[in-house]
Amino acid sequence: MPESWVNSAERIGLDLHLAVAGPGSRQAALTRALREAVSDGRLAPGTRLPPYRSLAADLGIARNTVASAYAELVAEGRLTARQGSGTRVADRAAPPKPVRVPVKAPARRPGPLHDLRQGQPDAASFPRTDWLAAARRAVGSAPNDAFGPGDPQGRIELRQALAAYLARVRGVRTTPDRIVVCSGFAHALRLLFGGTGGSGRGVLRGPLAVEAYGLGFHRDLLAQAGVTGVPLTVDERGARTEELADHQAVRAALLTPAHQFPTGGPLHSDRRAAAVDWARTRGGLLLEDDYDGEFRYDREPVGAVQGLDAERVVHLGSVSKSLSPALRLGWMVLPEHLVDPVLAVKGEREAWAGTLDQLTLAELVTSGRYDRHVRRMRQRYRHRRDRLVAALAEHAPHIRVTGIAAGLHAVLRLPAGTEAAALKAAAWQGLALDGLGAFRHPQAAGPAPDGLVVGYATPPDHAYGAALEALCRALPPA
Repeated sequence: MPESWVNSAERIGLDLHLAVAGPGSRQAALTRALREAVSDGRLAPGTRLPPYRSLAADLGIARNTVASAYAELVAEGRLTARQGSGTRVADRAAPPKPVRVPVKAPARRPGPLHDLRQGQPDAASFPRTDWLAAARRAVGSAPNDAFGPGDPQGRIELRQALAAYLARVRGVRTTPDRIVVCSGFAHALRLLFGGTGGSGRGVLRGPLAVEAYGLGFHRDLLAQAGVTGVPLTVDERGARTEELADHQAVRAALLTPAHQFPTGGPLHSDRRAAAVDWARTRGGLLLEDDYDGEFRYDREPVGAVQGLDAERVVHLGSVSKSLSPALRLGWMVLPEHLVDPVLAVKGEREAWAGTLDQLTLAELVTSGRYDRHVRRMRQRYRHRRDRLVAALAEHAPHIRVTGIAAGLHAVLRLPAGTEAAALKAAAWQGLALDGLGAFRHPQAAGPAPDGLVVGYATPPDHAYGAALEALCRALPPA
């Protein structure tokens, strides 16, 4: 008998996949296929089977043949048939599982009790209700072309929303046609310098000036693209941009002007102006990572450097801190001459940032709900920061805290030579946090102060007090 493949049950919305083959009559083959599907668990207890008519039509056999197969399996106790409920797989005891000799798993080191690492927003505060409402409105009003291949530049709805929002909140001067949507800051770097995430080639070449403190992940990403990082000294006024003039081969610089990562201060206005003057004179480019630009507590908003010269600054942002890194949405505000080269690298179709998420974010921004969420989180994070500062003032007043005017973390300045011991003590206390030295560029010159980078956004409220107590116990004594 030839094999038949069945996708049935149109009436009840259930697809049933059977291989009806083997010796004997059609009824025998169907009965055997159903029996095997029930026995090996492919048809779970309670599963409703297709009506006689639909299954018979798919198989090209008589309804009585299907009815007879069902009746035989009902008699065996494998199926049940009740008026109004149809034919279903019978409830039955699960087949005995084979006895297996347990294999002892390798010992695993227990995870930390408290996570005070930087860079993570409060996942519990994601605006689920607002996001779902925005998604419903966005999808309901989306044009048909939104469900086709994605535009590599990004949906026009999101680019329009971002252009208005960034102008209002960050002082960015742009139009929607100068914005390219990407999946985050790292993706933007790959598009600009090459590597995974684009065509493999980048838009920019040559060495790149970077701040002496930053994420090692970004340094590694640039190194994989063949880019040499030239570190600029960082102090309490941000990167010393006057050092750019000392590096004749450098034509681009990556800065975190709103909130230097991880030391925490904004780039001083004199150094902002010096960086822009350097870019104009050298024919260079500034890459502005708008890290933590939304979360400021004790100072007036620091506008974007891009507002000083839209043709010499690439403004880079994302929602990884304001909403969630799970969304994988970011943007590049580009000088006009870079838009086409970046799009050429990105490719003909959007392969990274989902269109529906873009439409939802656009709706969230234009409705004002994004602003309200950021304001709520600003208050929440400020309260977290204040609790950290108060705990240190009470239990470790000899420890100086810096970088607390904005952002999601603080830097605890330690006595010289104590960072490694403090990290070890923190591990004993069940704390996960980072030392300042982990963010220092390997070629950075000058002294390397000891410190701890303490994130205060991640721990749940009920555990935050215990995390702060453990932190204070781990700090070196006065």
